[in-house]
Amino acid sequence: MEKVTIATVAQRAGVSRQTVSNVINTPDVVREETRERVREAISALGYRVNQAARQMRTGRSRLIAVRIEPARDGINGSVLDRFLHGLTDAAGLAGYRVMLYTADGDDAEIATYDELLNAYDLDAFVLTSTHHGDPRTSWLAARDVPFVTFGRPWGAPETHSWVDIDNAAGTAAATEHLLAAGHQRIGFLGWPAGSGVGDARREGWHRALGPWGPVGEATDGVESGAVAARKMLQNDPPTAIVCASDSLALGALQAARELGRECAVIGFDDTAVARAIGLTSVSQPLAEAAGRCMDLLRELLDGHAPSHPTNVLLPPSLVVRQTA
Repeated sequence: MEKVTIATVAQRAGVSRQTVSNVINTPDVVREETRERVREAISALGYRVNQAARQMRTGRSRLIAVRIEPARDGINGSVLDRFLHGLTDAAGLAGYRVMLYTADGDDAEIATYDELLNAYDLDAFVLTSTHHGDPRTSWLAARDVPFVTFGRPWGAPETHSWVDIDNAAGTAAATEHLLAAGHQRIGFLGWPAGSGVGDARREGWHRALGPWGPVGEATDGVESGAVAARKMLQNDPPTAIVCASDSLALGALQAARELGRECAVIGFDDTAVARAIGLTSVSQPLAEAAGRCMDLLRELLDGHAPSHPTNVLLPPSLVVRQTA
């Protein structure tokens, strides 16, 4: 098999070899449309950067680290698995490798940062599941360790670059879809107050609905969702429920079936389970989010990041199926 080179990639993408080199090393100087064309050529041809030569030239390990989340109920835990898949793809195209680690809680994760930085020549971290009072970002920043986050710094000063999904826009679109279908009493089933993501999803429902509707709260899970939904469906029940996750939506469907209630249900995250059972759900552009995280990280590592943090907010989309 003929060796794939930068010249081969350039020919396939219809660009110069310098442009291919720029996409690999300094992507911010190349137009987005051209970057995508070159990346598609790199992927199609299976081109891989010579890591040993690059490390000698740049002094970098080309290694980034990210935490892998626990499985939880096996439904919504798969969401970050898809993000990790996208991040690994984007990192590979950029000539980086991804190291995965586990940690139970913020303190354990910070301790893991210390261990990893002492044991490996890491270039940077990608943080996920950001939340109010998150101590991880300040720990890394205080030590000048490069990082970006998938998730905004809820309530904290925006001192680092991040990529996030517009959660409020997602539930607003779900609620507007139900209003257009003729529903007037639309409930919301979400997580207890205080979760940045959960609060944003509730805010989108309220913004679209106007007057408050019935609200149920539950920890994320099918059974806890079913318990909360049964209470909502007892007296003066809603004809539709927007849920903060697919797990809660499955619980709501279970409760409606047990009580013999007709109730439209919309979930959030468009998991494989949602697709399998025909659950209408809000889909997150996880592959795009991962790619944008990698772009921001490369700008940071290459010294081309702007003087102020870059924030990227991506719109989700509603996938309509049988349940609403």
